[in-house]
Amino acid sequence: MNGPEIHLEVDPELRLFVAHERRNGRTAVITDGASTLGHVVESLGVPLTEAGQLLVDGRPVPASHIPGAGELVEVRAVARPQRIEGAPLRFLLDVHLGTLARRLRLLGVDAAYESADLGDPALAALSAREQRVLLSRDRGLLRRREIWAGAYIYSDRPDDQLRDVLERFAPVLAPWSRCTACNGQLAEADKDSVSGQLEHGTQRSYDVFAQCVECGRVYWRGAHHAHLEKIVASAVHEFGDASDQAGPVV
Repeated sequence: MNGPEIHLEVDPELRLFVAHERRNGRTAVITDGASTLGHVVESLGVPLTEAGQLLVDGRPVPASHIPGAGELVEVRAVARPQRIEGAPLRFLLDVHLGTLARRLRLLGVDAAYESADLGDPALAALSAREQRVLLSRDRGLLRRREIWAGAYIYSDRPDDQLRDVLERFAPVLAPWSRCTACNGQLAEADKDSVSGQLEHGTQRSYDVFAQCVECGRVYWRGAHHAHLEKIVASAVHEFGDASDQAGPVV
């Protein structure tokens, strides 16, 4: 770039996206005089999904603003909780976030996920077609213009990832109501109707079951239910009341 010089400052929580020399406060940026502020911010490493309010000399401007010489640009982080307008809150997770997808489903949150790597273009198109918030740790994917909405997952630890999503988007929680395998809804199931899918030991030990209305998978309070219960209890305690349960889950 060889044009107007502006001064840029990003919120502390966004500084991981920019070069080290820009992480200590206000720095100078040479623009080309034609690119939008949104393009400039992204070219410096900050996905627009993570940029909240953009301020120029203290006043809010849209991402389409063309920066002028001497302007002070402040890039704020997204305000939390973040509201997504225009469609029900639903998520799409990339191939690297399988554990997070299962935990969101455990809490009754609509979370689409494919274990196969669909590729960035297909994921972005699916986000747009189904109006889902795309969750990813891939900054390049989040910069694709066709996505409906997106969010960067800051941690590589599932516990922190879940907390981050619940804090940022405040989805309604309905634990035990969704299939952790396919994202379908669970319904109470009569023991006799699902007995053909159960091992003899399970038939003898359990009497309460639920079944996914989409894939047919059967759920009951199995050996690792206590671990899942801890995840649910922690999320409900920190982020809101649970809705009615649709059935037990493994």
